[in-house]
Amino acid sequence: MTQKRQLFFGTLLGIISGIVLTVAFGAYQIVSAAPNYAQLDVFTKVLHYVQATYVEEVDSKKLIEGAIKGMLSTLDPHTIYLPPEQFKEMQIDTSGKFGGLGIEISINDGYLTVVTPIEDTPAFAAGVEPGDKILIIEDKAKKVKKETKGMNLQEAVNLMRGEKGTAVIIHIARKGSEKILPIEIKRDIIKVVAVKGGLIEPDYAWLRITNFQAHTARDLRSKIEKLAKENGKPLQGAVLDLRSNPGGLLEEAINVSGLFLDRVPVVSTIGRVKAKKEVEYARGENPYKGFRLVVLVNEASASASEIVAGALQDHKRAIIVGKTTFGKGSVQTVIDLENKAGLKLTVARYYTPNGKSIQSKGIVPDIEVDRLDTALIDKARKGKYLREADLEGHLVNELGESTEKADPTEDPSKVTKSEKESKDNRPIREKNGKKVRVDDPKDFIKTDYQLQQAVSYLKAWNIFEAVADQAKSVKSASAK
Repeated sequence: MTQKRQLFFGTLLGIISGIVLTVAFGAYQIVSAAPNYAQLDVFTKVLHYVQATYVEEVDSKKLIEGAIKGMLSTLDPHTIYLPPEQFKEMQIDTSGKFGGLGIEISINDGYLTVVTPIEDTPAFAAGVEPGDKILIIEDKAKKVKKETKGMNLQEAVNLMRGEKGTAVIIHIARKGSEKILPIEIKRDIIKVVAVKGGLIEPDYAWLRITNFQAHTARDLRSKIEKLAKENGKPLQGAVLDLRSNPGGLLEEAINVSGLFLDRVPVVSTIGRVKAKKEVEYARGENPYKGFRLVVLVNEASASASEIVAGALQDHKRAIIVGKTTFGKGSVQTVIDLENKAGLKLTVARYYTPNGKSIQSKGIVPDIEVDRLDTALIDKARKGKYLREADLEGHLVNELGESTEKADPTEDPSKVTKSEKESKDNRPIREKNGKKVRVDDPKDFIKTDYQLQQAVSYLKAWNIFEAVADQAKSVKSASAK
């Protein structure tokens, strides 16, 4: 039987739904090394002794599969063997609708680690957070309770998948918590809305991409046009929010980049043969050539979102603001094996247009901005300086405008419990009995420090450009 091969861009880092995304990066040759017959002979002898003399009867198929898994475990965490049942479950298309919990996972320091919960999913509503380490997966209905140490991504996916309405308990270790936290989550059909957005103020928009699935670029373009219509004229700029975006389809990452770039390189891949380089280009449409762009990223921005940020950064098309990204810079191919199993194998690294590999490094923002508690900042600001309005007998503003006095009794160190425990800058509200993020930027920008700073840089860009143009005009006029 001819070996079937599919190339995968492992951007979703083991999504709990079991979804894995295919991309057409081009063909890769399988370079076969000469077999090490001496070591294979040792393996054969061990297998024979186990089959012949082990204290109990053994399943030879399980032994072989265990040996394959053990071999692949010496490589990177994205290279795994998929038995027939797991391989079948993995072959789900990328329509943006799938079953599961809504968690993006990876393996970090040997532990199953949450990259990010997908917005408005059961995991998100249950309070799962980026960086949570999943130590135990428990399904009481199936009488399953397994530790995840040494477990590969696909095994974890299979344990956490299940029928809509059934429950699974994940036991997590969280930074800052001394106890293991059990979180019960009811499985559901996950419908991912890839593009969100709204006007922050006249002429400026917030554009949010939650992941890169089919038609993301088309939906982003529609959202921009809709907001321009709402604005009454073309937008001057936008903040492209890729925070906690785990990735998705490479094709859509290229298409999104193409909304803001000419026909230039977006990403390249290099495998074992260093001389062989595959380059993917933007389509060259660039419908928003004059559009100012600030891209927001954080530690959970991964893979396809890193490709977009890296391309826009290298071509100096956008200012990247936030925190250094996740650093998923490898490409996987999935090989269809004869026994209906699959082999997911890392075959290449990808590089930004300037030739930078972000594997394990991430995209470093042009301007680093931490996620801070704006309530605490506001309290710290109050009473810090003595103002004219604080002076006894000060003159009243002749226009009768009120002045705000600093409250000397305000203690900025006293923060309420709810403020201390706020882990995300966008407020959560109840909608139809479910927790959802507030998606009106006019509302959540009040508490989103990173977005506040991004908007400031976006507006400053236009101001500095206007000043520069004015200076050029003055210089040109004086030269005449």
